[in-house]
Amino acid sequence: MIYSVKATCAARALFSLLVFFIVTSYNIEARSGAPRWWSLAMVPPDGVLNVKSITCNSIPGLVPKQHRYCSRKIELMPSIARGIKLGIDQCKYQLKNRRWNCSTLPLRRSRPNRKKGVFGPVLETASPEAAFVHSIAAAGVAHAVARACAEGSLTSCGCDKRSRVEKGNWRWRGCNEDVEFGIKVSREFADARDQGNDGRAIMNRHNNEAGRMVLRDKMQLKCKCHGLSGSCELRTCWWALPDFNEVGKKLKRMYLDASEMKVKHHQEARGIVASLVPKFQEFPPPQETDLVFFNKSLNFCNKNPRLGIEGTKGRLCNATSSGVDGCDLLCCGRGYNTAQKTRIESCRCVFEWCCDVECEQCVTPYEEHTCK
Repeated sequence: MIYSVKATCAARALFSLLVFFIVTSYNIEARSGAPRWWSLAMVPPDGVLNVKSITCNSIPGLVPKQHRYCSRKIELMPSIARGIKLGIDQCKYQLKNRRWNCSTLPLRRSRPNRKKGVFGPVLETASPEAAFVHSIAAAGVAHAVARACAEGSLTSCGCDKRSRVEKGNWRWRGCNEDVEFGIKVSREFADARDQGNDGRAIMNRHNNEAGRMVLRDKMQLKCKCHGLSGSCELRTCWWALPDFNEVGKKLKRMYLDASEMKVKHHQEARGIVASLVPKFQEFPPPQETDLVFFNKSLNFCNKNPRLGIEGTKGRLCNATSSGVDGCDLLCCGRGYNTAQKTRIESCRCVFEWCCDVECEQCVTPYEEHTCK
């Protein structure tokens, strides 16, 4: 009888462990790499993002916590949407010359495909690209919310009122842009979807936070001089958000140096949980501002509709460059086509007193190279 009870307990434990690994595996593999609510950012060129144009029930892919947040704080949603768009646009800019150029699905009837999300299935893999997009989107949300606070368009926030020490001939004045409030909103809303203990949720939370920390570190102290003839006898200063291009540059460098991890399962009081540890023991654990991943990048050379990969066929390349935008690398060794093109440019410009510039229109030949 004792043997039967022990065997039954062992079987149940084994079954629970099996279910855990199945669910964890499903979460890692099937979890949508890019949240479907990011489709908020994909509005038509003439679309207007405001409280009237956004309703919580119409936003795809919200988890219950996000839906409750949206219902309580609907005035923040347009800023959150603008932040996601800011992140996606910056992703496209930073990766424009790489094999995967942050391509998004086309709009359909003024909306993206809500089932596939903004990027399709390409970011379901826990790759460096997924790490980069999550980090820059989380930073974008924090940036857009903080900017909206400073502009006075939100009732729930304003300028950063925390006291600061004044030294010498300068004083705190103007509006300190409240990056901490923006970070708080980004954590509460953007991270709500990834509260699980599986490897992908841990990875997403880490990369989201890394993006926000870069934004905080890039805050700038801006000053304005006062005094006779610009003597700067007194300066007034305030904290200002950085140009988001600077955030994008830093995150791109982090993407290129991202830390490869592996998922390790261990027993805790709450049950079996996952953690990310360096794949190679000779490397130290990642810092707060490191991006992490645990799946290699996909092969972005060839078109793969199932994975949402467009491939590089037909992409413009630089025949004289040895970098990632060069035809050798971008075309993945397939070669490239060269076409003779012409464009109209201003030429033979003359300054006319006062104060116009007269130019002629010239037809200029040039070569265009596209991947085979």
